Amino acid sequence: MTRILHFIDSLSAWTGKTFAWCIVILTFSTCYEVFVRYVLDSPTVWAFDMSVQMYGSLFMMAGAYALSQDAHVRGDVVYRLMPIKVQASIDLLLYIIFLAPGAIALMYYGYWFASDSWFYKEVSWSSPSRIQIYFFKTLIPISGTLILLQGIAESVRCVICIRTGAWPARLHDVQETETMLMNEKQDLKTSEEQS
Repeated sequence: MTRILHFIDSLSAWTGKTFAWCIVILTFSTCYEVFVRYVLDSPTVWAFDMSVQMYGSLFMMAGAYALSQDAHVRGDVVYRLMPIKVQASIDLLLYIIFLAPGAIALMYYGYWFASDSWFYKEVSWSSPSRIQIYFFKTLIPISGTLILLQGIAESVRCVICIRTGAWPARLHDVQETETMLMNEKQDLKTSEEQS
């Protein structure tokens, strides 16, 4: 079971890291636009569209990655004080009530939005350059599928935790500095207690 969970985690991580490159494209296109607009007095018509498409792509495709890293924002003031089995039960309930229907809606309605967009070769109505957007609408059902898949993996983790009283292993990636410092402090405390 752990191999399957780690495969889903690695798929989410790969997708998130791949689409993270949108930040680089977004940064360079924005810097270029600022330069040509304010220094050369020659603004582009495509920079706004580029920023919207890159940010939207990143936002849609990074959801499963954030879920796999347990990085979504949560109001855990009370949650973190609860026993682990209660935490897992709450998470499981929320995955069933909110995440699964939301992901299924993204998949179902996103498929129809994308297929209509491909059929009409849709262009952006708010864009001065009238860029094609059907490629980007295709990301809606894909992101819903990835989020649902990762949600299933997280639900399985919750069930395992409810049964065993411990969270199963998770693939780790980049962590926030605060988390790293807390882990180092905990490791130091544990090693001091063992000495």
